[in-house]
Amino acid sequence: MDIEVFQECIKETYFEKDNQRGIQGTFVWFIEEVGELARAIGKGDHKEKEEEFADVFAWLVSLANLCNINLSEASQKYMEGCPKCQTKKCICNI
Repeated sequence: MDIEVFQECIKETYFEKDNQRGIQGTFVWFIEEVGELARAIGKGDHKEKEEEFADVFAWLVSLANLCNINLSEASQKYMEGCPKCQTKKCICNI
């Protein structure tokens, strides 16, 4: 899957509703989905985890659309490795 294609798909499908809800309202939905993902990770059910990861990703993309952020471009900061320690295999103390 291409991130730009997915971002455009989410925009076509949800932008009108997300725009009416606004950034703050959409962010609240995103956080709710993160909570659902946390619960799914705790339960260990693979299918539920998969669904919640997809939901979190879709809501993140919706937020990016509202903020006019191209996620494909933004994510380039990680393509050369860790942006903090500048290595392909992170050696940061985090």
